[in-house]
Amino acid sequence: MRIIVHVDMDAFYAAVEERYNPALRSLPVVVGADPKEGNGRGVVTTANYIARRFGIHSALPISRAWRLAEAARKKGEPPTVFIQPNFRLYREVSERIMQIFERSADSFEEASIDEAYLDISSAGAFEAAVERMTALKIEIREKEALGCSIGIGPNKLIAKIASGRNKPDGLTLTRTEMIQEFLDPLPIRVTPGIGPKGEAFLHQQNIRPAKDLSGIPEATLMEWFGKWGQRLFEKARGIDDSEVSNDWTRKSIGEQETFGEDTRSFSLVTERLQGMAERVISKLREKEFAGFRTVTLTVRFFDFETKNRSHSVKNRIALDHDGQAVSLLNEKALALLLPFFDARENPRGKPIRLIGLRLEKLF
Repeated sequence: MRIIVHVDMDAFYAAVEERYNPALRSLPVVVGADPKEGNGRGVVTTANYIARRFGIHSALPISRAWRLAEAARKKGEPPTVFIQPNFRLYREVSERIMQIFERSADSFEEASIDEAYLDISSAGAFEAAVERMTALKIEIREKEALGCSIGIGPNKLIAKIASGRNKPDGLTLTRTEMIQEFLDPLPIRVTPGIGPKGEAFLHQQNIRPAKDLSGIPEATLMEWFGKWGQRLFEKARGIDDSEVSNDWTRKSIGEQETFGEDTRSFSLVTERLQGMAERVISKLREKEFAGFRTVTLTVRFFDFETKNRSHSVKNRIALDHDGQAVSLLNEKALALLLPFFDARENPRGKPIRLIGLRLEKLF
């Protein structure tokens, strides 16, 4: 079972300023360019949650933020404090927080100065993950006097969306069986990768909540968005196979193929798998690796259920010039594939939509 966490620090820059100047905590705070009394250029970097009540948010022109703050002040709200960013301080605090994250995870990925992904699959169950992440929130609060919001799910996509659902100081769990129910009512804009232009285009097609998006055929999305349409089709269903890794050294090489039509044909799948084996061995050589130890096969069925099976060899498989590595990889891949054509991994005989082959533990 994969258990992935996305941690997002709440209004990070503003919260750091409040930590070092407690007098700010009851005031609206905006970190960004100098507003110059409404004539400033630049944008808001972040705003605390008091200032957000006035409509001030990240990337808003600083001149507009000033006008909104003034309008709120004239209605009796406290004056907004505008602060120019101290990135050196923010990086120092971020480094300490990232060390806490890394110690708490099986694997860790720093996504930005104020957010990270954690793989905590070793927790074994979502209930245990909630306990571990509750303790993490307490630790960050005690050591850094800062709050964060956490999303827990079966992959990075769901964890990322979940972390934004109950801000600030939230903890949102989305189990595998809850994914579609969780996504359906959400606006399409929460889907990572859909920006203002994409949202406007989809609205023109009368697509607003994620439920509408999940009903659009893959071919239509690819017609609208090109190759990214296929990824959007998967995102609308909460599918994400990406790994959590903060090591930019390549740890695996592989590829996937989505069939033109769902299939139960063993000969077709094995034919494509053999071609895939040749190509990934070629990629391995191009990247100047000497071999691999682990083979992972991914199978996605027509209903988007996805399963992975892996096999590690004791003595590793080294590359050579006579095709032996390809032959050995084909043998291992076929052994991993066979259970998907019988009751072991596919008791209902479901047709296959996608296969993937990945080499890991490279050397």
